[in-house]
Amino acid sequence: MIPLDDPVATGLVASLARPGGNVTGQTFMASGLAAKRLGLLKEAVPRISRVLVISYLVDPIAAPQVRELETAARSLGVTLLVQDIRTAEDLPAAFDAGVRWRADGLLTTAESIFVVERQRVAELAARHSLPGLYPYGAVVDSGGLMAYDSYTPDLLARAAVYVDRILKGANTAELPVEQPTVFELVINLRTAKALGLTIPPSLLLRADRVIE
Repeated sequence: MIPLDDPVATGLVASLARPGGNVTGQTFMASGLAAKRLGLLKEAVPRISRVLVISYLVDPIAAPQVRELETAARSLGVTLLVQDIRTAEDLPAAFDAGVRWRADGLLTTAESIFVVERQRVAELAARHSLPGLYPYGAVVDSGGLMAYDSYTPDLLARAAVYVDRILKGANTAELPVEQPTVFELVINLRTAKALGLTIPPSLLLRADRVIE
């Protein structure tokens, strides 16, 4: 498999270390990523205290991310409002709930629906003046504020290595599923300006890509 969500949660492999079947490869999920995103959002906008989290809980990879965010929120002094969507048509209502709750920040979990609906997510965040941090750089290209994402080209290159090893006789069941080790921080300064935000210089220096 080329970079996939969480193969353990979806039942494709028994564990990352020992897949145990005929499927292995790469996952773009890594332990601590959801918490890292919440920490970066707090670093970018220190005043935030109430974060709207939009999630697609029908996907089995979503609930572990929400649990991780809840743990991180306690240590950061942030309160979360988790809104579950089932279709893209639920997005406006999820944002409206966040506004009524006086949310001052936004996260989404890392399900493919948020890539497919990236333009809509970015537009709703802008409409409600919510600074958001996303799991996909494509959302930032569509007008979102920030993203912290695994670097897919690196994972794809590793997939080719795995194909070579399997063709040479490696046992798929014993080839560990590889997690990402290279990540990309993307910041959209045009969006920051529209929101009236000044991104800390220390964060800009760490950015891999800045949209100006």
